Amino acid sequence: MEYVTLHNGLKIPKAGFGVFQIADKEECIRCVQDAIKAGYRLIDTAQSYGNEEAVGEAIKTCGVPREELFITTKVWISNAGYEKAKASILESLQKMQLDYIDLMLIHQPLNDYYGTYRAMEDLYKEGKLKAIGVSNFYPDRLTDIAIFSEIKPMVNQVEVNVFHQQIEAQEVMKKYNVQTEAWAPFAEGRNNMFSNPTLKAIGDKYNKSIAQVILRWLIQRDIVVLSKTSDFDRMKENIDIFDFSLSNQDMDTIKGLDLKESSFFNHQEAASVERLAGLVR
Repeated sequence: MEYVTLHNGLKIPKAGFGVFQIADKEECIRCVQDAIKAGYRLIDTAQSYGNEEAVGEAIKTCGVPREELFITTKVWISNAGYEKAKASILESLQKMQLDYIDLMLIHQPLNDYYGTYRAMEDLYKEGKLKAIGVSNFYPDRLTDIAIFSEIKPMVNQVEVNVFHQQIEAQEVMKKYNVQTEAWAPFAEGRNNMFSNPTLKAIGDKYNKSIAQVILRWLIQRDIVVLSKTSDFDRMKENIDIFDFSLSNQDMDTIKGLDLKESSFFNHQEAASVERLAGLVR
């Protein structure tokens, strides 16, 4: 596994395993243990996923020392604000049976995220959080919190895939020394991603799958990438991306696929904000 160093000196694996939508407890435990067996050391969950306890059980019984693992979770909208966020983070620690969380993120740029961030800063100072950051923060919101917070975010986890490349947003993150991390690198297969002839042709050159080409493209853009699958062979395939490099020409070719729009939702549209807020009313 290769690593990136965050601005506070903490190392984060370049490739991680996400557990979004793995709701069944036993299935989640199996998937996390299989992922660790396959070589993943970064496991990404969230309060809203409802599987922190399962992740914690998998960590406890996986046989890999805790210090070799990098665990991420996120504060949900309903827990926004200083007191609620702090209590929810301590609850996440309890659910996962952990003494510390490697990376804590604000899940959405909604509600009192400043209060949430201050709670995270305090728990970071106490050593309960090794790194703090945000998720789904567009350049305007990221710039706001980077300028006015005491401790700048170390990570911004956003949707990045070949059809939504976030090139300008990544430049803003670099300006404030915030590490870009990609969720939905495969966009759940939308826009016929896994049959895209351009990606297939590039994969054929290296004897790699389209999924491997996408993940490698992200890593070469200095983006930490999260993938998810319940199949053990796919887990191994998705992490087998460190033995080849895409040429500059291939990188430019993939750049041409950018549609510059989300495959899911735009946080800067009122309807998207209303939809997300509706989940916690």
